[in-house]
Amino acid sequence: MLVLKKLSILHCKADLSSLPQGKLLINTINAHSYNTSLKDSFFAEALQKGDVLIPDGISIVKACKWLNAKSQPTERIAGWDLFEFEMNRLNQKGGKCFFMGSSEKVLALIKEKAKVIYPNITVETYSPPYKPEFSEEDNKKIIDAINRANPDLLWIGMTAPKQEKWTYSHWNELNIHCHVGTIGAVFDFFAGTIERAPIWWQEHGLEWLYRLIKEPKRMWRRYIIGNTLFLWNISKEKNR
Repeated sequence: MLVLKKLSILHCKADLSSLPQGKLLINTINAHSYNTSLKDSFFAEALQKGDVLIPDGISIVKACKWLNAKSQPTERIAGWDLFEFEMNRLNQKGGKCFFMGSSEKVLALIKEKAKVIYPNITVETYSPPYKPEFSEEDNKKIIDAINRANPDLLWIGMTAPKQEKWTYSHWNELNIHCHVGTIGAVFDFFAGTIERAPIWWQEHGLEWLYRLIKEPKRMWRRYIIGNTLFLWNISKEKNR
């Protein structure tokens, strides 16, 4: 079982610059993934056994403080923050980035935008089949595409917990030398197919509310029920 107060979580955005080079699996944790991990043991294992875990949610930052946890992150580090940091660093020296996940439409938009914003990065993409579970043949095609590209940066975007579980399951088959981030909605944010909350909402820990207002039918369960469940689960952890 995942126990938040025992996790090693990155403290702040500045710490991103201290991450070692080479093959490194970077996952995010927020209220939704914490709740999901309590009922999905393999997802919990994938989060705990990755190399780096970043607090993608003000709820995690506050909960760590309240629990007097092992890690005391001082600020939220969104998947978008990780994305911008890694892309800017790669753009400075030049290299290849691989996006695995999402639709062909979104990936095409990512390629076009990256040409403008990150002109020194070559972008390659792969859109996996849209289904709950991949077949062995599906997995082989994905892995072969990534290994053939041999990228300097790899993004996996299939929403949690699928993206974390897939990457963890096939980690030893990925013959790569780079940082790998599981960043879900960031694909859509960068492509422009989903609008990210304005800065004020982000700075005040209300990005979740902005997404709820924008997409109530899709997000109400995750944020209204999910946030309440998170408070309940954290309270139980506090009393253990």
